[in-house]
Amino acid sequence: MFTGIIEAVGRITELKPQGGDLRVRVESGKLDLSDVQLGDSIATNGVCLTVVDLPGDGYWADVSAETLAVTTVGDWQRGDRVNLEKALTPQTRLGGHIVSGHVDGIGEVAWRKREARAERFRLRAPQGLAKYIAHKGSITVDGTSLTVNAVEGAEFELTIVPHTLQETIMGGYQAGTRVNLEVDLIARYLERLLLGDKAAEPQSEGLTMEFLAQHGFYKP
Repeated sequence: MFTGIIEAVGRITELKPQGGDLRVRVESGKLDLSDVQLGDSIATNGVCLTVVDLPGDGYWADVSAETLAVTTVGDWQRGDRVNLEKALTPQTRLGGHIVSGHVDGIGEVAWRKREARAERFRLRAPQGLAKYIAHKGSITVDGTSLTVNAVEGAEFELTIVPHTLQETIMGGYQAGTRVNLEVDLIARYLERLLLGDKAAEPQSEGLTMEFLAQHGFYKP
């Protein structure tokens, strides 16, 4: 588990395709690896990766075909900058929100504009994730815990302060940038609870607008 508070910005230094999946080497920058052991998890642009080797200036991790299919890892190239966060401990301050490191889908930056000293971003999420994104709720973008300032359909807006722009890779975002999205974990569990016995049915599609209307949560 993670908090979504980025500890360092690293860099992709090697990518080795291996029989349908990928082995990646990450230079960890200022991230302290003194307490990291083989098998530990490090969120890399929001993707929970397991450390399989520690060469000294970073780590190696294996990326499965499933992860390549549902994240932006397949877009990575040598030299790309990535957000890094070590797994939380019982002593870690929960400054962001509970983040699993399991990416729900790939979003895209629609636009970016200056707002005083901050930057305002509008991102477009996959249609299937829109129902989990709420005004003033939490969302994880490339591993960064952020607050949603506005929602319109499958698009949502974020206001990013200078410190976050400096300490994460968000300063390099432009229209068209693809990003890893993880929705609030509580929303996922709440959906399953609201489905009740229906959740056990084969090919259950989760909460639909029809289901919400039938149970009084939505009026068409």
